[in-house]
Amino acid sequence: MSDTTSTLAAANPLLDFSDLPRFGEIRPEHVTPALDVLLAAAKAAVDRATAPATPATWTDVVEAVEQESEKLSRAWGIIGHLNAVADTPELRAAHAENLPRVTELSASVGQNLALYEKYKAIAAGPEFAGLSAERKKILENALRDFRLSGAELPEDRKPRFAQLQEEQAALSKAFSDHVLDATNVYEYVVMQESDLAGLPDDVIEAAREAAQRDGKEGWKFTLHFPSYFPVPQYAEHRPMREAMYRAYVTRASELGETYCGGKPEWDNTANVVEHLKLREEEARTLGYESFAEVSLAPKMAESPAQVIAFLEDLAQRARPYAENDWMELRAFAATELGMPELQPWDIAYAAEKLREKRYSFSENEVKQYFPQEAVLKGLFKVTETLFNVSIRRDEAAVWNPDVRFFRVENKDGTLVAQFYLDLYAREGKHGGAWMDNARSRHKRTQGAVQTPVAYLTCNFSAPVGGKPACFTHDEVITLFHEFGHGLHHMLTRVDELGVSGINGVEWDAVELPSQFMENFCWEWDVLTDMSTHVDTGEPLPRELFDKMLAAKNFQSGLGTLRQIVFSMFDMVLHTSYDPDDATQNVNDVARAINEKFHVIPQAPFSRWPNTFSHIFVGGYAAGYYSYKWAEVLSADAYAAFEEAAKVGNGSVLDAKTGTRYRREILEVGGSRPAMDSFKAFRGREPNIDALLRHNGMSGQALH
Repeated sequence: MSDTTSTLAAANPLLDFSDLPRFGEIRPEHVTPALDVLLAAAKAAVDRATAPATPATWTDVVEAVEQESEKLSRAWGIIGHLNAVADTPELRAAHAENLPRVTELSASVGQNLALYEKYKAIAAGPEFAGLSAERKKILENALRDFRLSGAELPEDRKPRFAQLQEEQAALSKAFSDHVLDATNVYEYVVMQESDLAGLPDDVIEAAREAAQRDGKEGWKFTLHFPSYFPVPQYAEHRPMREAMYRAYVTRASELGETYCGGKPEWDNTANVVEHLKLREEEARTLGYESFAEVSLAPKMAESPAQVIAFLEDLAQRARPYAENDWMELRAFAATELGMPELQPWDIAYAAEKLREKRYSFSENEVKQYFPQEAVLKGLFKVTETLFNVSIRRDEAAVWNPDVRFFRVENKDGTLVAQFYLDLYAREGKHGGAWMDNARSRHKRTQGAVQTPVAYLTCNFSAPVGGKPACFTHDEVITLFHEFGHGLHHMLTRVDELGVSGINGVEWDAVELPSQFMENFCWEWDVLTDMSTHVDTGEPLPRELFDKMLAAKNFQSGLGTLRQIVFSMFDMVLHTSYDPDDATQNVNDVARAINEKFHVIPQAPFSRWPNTFSHIFVGGYAAGYYSYKWAEVLSADAYAAFEEAAKVGNGSVLDAKTGTRYRREILEVGGSRPAMDSFKAFRGREPNIDALLRHNGMSGQALH
């Protein structure tokens, strides 16, 4: 590090790339000065690379630009991460102020015809033949991305194209802020203890503590997931279920002011329409028929028609099971619960009661067997057994006292990767669960390898009443899912930044490692190592596990159709929907798709598209189908472990298969097409049989 760089880093922690982020020191006032430096350095690197005298070589062009853009990416990633997990008005303002600057640079680089010509010259030049397969793949991806970024557009059309990117980035941020603000503002305060009947003890205790923090009597419930979700599932007090359900599904809409205390300016309806207009204009500008075609250009799926056909086929297979699920639920609610007509806020409650009656257990009963430390121990054991690594606690500056830090090592003690684990929901933290890249593996110019670091973020219930945090089985599955993403990022062996870890992986294959890990949550020999009753210390009873397994595919038909509605809505918005037609309301489109593909009617007041952050913030635009697409891959990949168990010692924790999976899927990252990686692991192309079997839809008799 030069003296100048050291001085800057000392004064501004966002400019220190020597090691891990200095979270304890980063302040909103550091953001703009740091980006002043980093944006200028990145622009200067591009200017040097595109100068006529600069030779078109990997070192002088690709590596030189990458070196500065990686610093910018890391700093902006820290800012974005803090904005998502530790939101404050000051940080939000700093992020919003600089978002257009970062977007503008990204757009200008993507449209830089001189830089594009340099990349093309490298690909066509004598150096190309001697490049590694990884570097060839990076060039191939870059040339595609230049075209998608408008590099081939006439110069007079580039400013508008760049403006499209900036406006979309601003809309995404506003969409996300509106959802968070609408979630934060709502509260439902219970004053009579009798109204809490049916709710789990830890949920009640958390609500009491929330009220006490506000200096209030009673019990305070919010729309943050750990507080909200148990209400429609367990609360016997129907007015409470209704009020909170209405508030949840009308957030960030024109009905938000009525049902959840939202403000008119948080209504995302116009935001969604404007998003779609800009995306359509972007697609037309690039010569595509729809934004879905733009989105699919770097993905495995070949066309929107192929995706729609895939979804329609899966919907047709799932529908008989879903119809049976719905018929059973309505009959049960009518005869056992006195509900001849199920309202939307009754469905989760009735389903939980049916599950309890049919399988003689509740999710809350299971939850007591999954205290946090036991779950982490089990997760780490699976990882260590399959992939021949060790995981242990490590030290680092963090953004919240609840955040923990870990290191992943080879058996000889050498460092492989590190990760932050932020498990609990709280004020100022965006909802959901995700893995993000703190830094990627790559070999620096000095020859040293930069090891990867991941952020793993969830929104589970924090410990209450002096007892450890306990997770529902669904939350355990979520944790395994996000850790699967983390392993994809952390266990890569690729040293080239552009295709290291999840970088360069087709978006509709990126869920393969995450959904793959979910399967282990249904294995007895795995759960016995990660379950212990929070009060008694007793292990999970085999009888209870067998009930869980029997209930595994409870209402899987309904669950599948729900995902297909989301996926098809996403594809319709980005193929055939006309955002300029004022007669086509986005929420009407959602209802029409639900009516066509689902068997449960959608509540007329539901405005769920207004909080569909995946496609308006999270990068899944015309890509939400990826969850089901990748589930075909992940189920088939997991079947290899099931096959190994049959011929081995009966355990799916087969280290030999795990080593092959690590080598052919995780380690190669995006350095080759995902289908090639899958075939290298499985020895053939994927098929849907394992997915249908895992979901209980492979031809068994309906009951």
